[in-house]
Amino acid sequence: MGEPVTDSTHVRCLSYGLVRRLADFIDPQEGWKKLAVDITNPSGESRYSQVHIRRFEAFVQMGKSPTCELLYDWGTTNCTVADLVDLLIRNQFLAPASLLLPEAVRMPQEVTLPLSSQETLPIHEKQLPVQEKKVASVKPVLAQSTEKHNSGSSYSSEENSSSQSSNTDFQNFLFHDLESITNNFDARPESAGGNKLGEGGFGIVFKGYINGKNVAVKKLIAMVDVSVQDLKQQFEQEINIMAKCQHENLVELLGFSSDGAQPCLVYEYMPNGSLLDRLACLDETPPIPWNMRCKIVQGTANGINFLHENNHIHRDIKSANILLTDTYVPKISDFGLARASVTFTQTIMTERIVGTAAYMAPEALRGEITPKSDIFSFGVVLLEIITGLPPVDENREPQLLLTIKDEIEDEEATIEDYVDVKMSDWDVPSIHKMYSIADRCLNDKKNRRPDIKMVCSLRKKAYLGASVCVLCVSFVCVPCVWLQYQLISVCSCPGSTAAPRDKNLIMCFF
Repeated sequence: MGEPVTDSTHVRCLSYGLVRRLADFIDPQEGWKKLAVDITNPSGESRYSQVHIRRFEAFVQMGKSPTCELLYDWGTTNCTVADLVDLLIRNQFLAPASLLLPEAVRMPQEVTLPLSSQETLPIHEKQLPVQEKKVASVKPVLAQSTEKHNSGSSYSSEENSSSQSSNTDFQNFLFHDLESITNNFDARPESAGGNKLGEGGFGIVFKGYINGKNVAVKKLIAMVDVSVQDLKQQFEQEINIMAKCQHENLVELLGFSSDGAQPCLVYEYMPNGSLLDRLACLDETPPIPWNMRCKIVQGTANGINFLHENNHIHRDIKSANILLTDTYVPKISDFGLARASVTFTQTIMTERIVGTAAYMAPEALRGEITPKSDIFSFGVVLLEIITGLPPVDENREPQLLLTIKDEIEDEEATIEDYVDVKMSDWDVPSIHKMYSIADRCLNDKKNRRPDIKMVCSLRKKAYLGASVCVLCVSFVCVPCVWLQYQLISVCSCPGSTAAPRDKNLIMCFF
């Protein structure tokens, strides 16, 4: 039998079984990210950078617990259980903290409902815990009691979230009808004769057939790491966002169902699936030509621009959430994590970190909600489009796609070295144009990233052959001359003090 755990016990000395039990509390909803960004070195600086956190994320795909790996690593600093308990309590992980030192934690009483009773009620009639009833009078996209605004102002709305089903033009489907059109939600993949198109953190998407056309039915399911309340918020939030945001580059919501065991959302069917799958040529689909990829970039940027113009932050821009029509028109999907803000230009803080780590900006990993985080994620998508590579691959070096930017900056490689070998119609100047935009989007400093309007402008002008200065991402460079793709030029942009080193510093194209 091991030694009893005290506040002076070193974290590295905790048994595997105990660490595993802690992870069972912390791994769901990626709670380990909150801990990682809160851990500091003796100097007060954050111990874990953006790259560290993305490496922890990779452990999930390897079947390992990121919480366990985080605690093993932090344990090498001789931190104690007292330090860990303090960290857990600060981040409101009271249950795992009480597992270590029960006397140090006073657990609050909570009012909850059994899962079955919450799932079988219509979504707008579900009883909320007592402490959350006040929040329910605000639009779902604005209501989270764990969030605070930097300026101290509060959110307000004239609409009640419970009325979302009555003030939209969406069709209200019966659950048993959706069961019928999806062959009772046949979970076999479509390639095996079933109806399953894909799945995510909040549920499974099935193919159906309504009124002479195919549709995609998303059945929201409370999985192991998703609470019923999260599911309810996802459902209401998507409906509210889609009611206000309709654009040719956003996926169209046709209707919903809230009378069955699980809430469902019904979308237009996208025959070419996700950009992620098509870049990977899944199911032996042909590679997307470079010219078509450029159009997908422009369409996606237009969709993000529409969201930002309407004061919405998507928070999960990634190639898996960019769906393609039969003619490869891109449409952004999955708005369950999206946020709206009355004061869109200011940063919102949240205690719940959400998103996909391989696409997340440094500030997003700290819990900031800002439109510039969407820009960073879009930069990763641009790298995917250029390279045809997934955003993270533990069998690849570098594992994280965005780190190729460091190799290029250090002149260890060029972007041409990473161009998708499956493409045959690309040219060096246009690849450089696209990469120059990605490079600026991926700036660690959010204020140095372009906004989405500038990104759209950059894409349009690049498509027309305008000159682009990579140093400042503007269009005021002096004329330049290309000779076998070797650039001869200087940058005359205001405030520029850098001397041109090579073609990667200043790139102007005609």
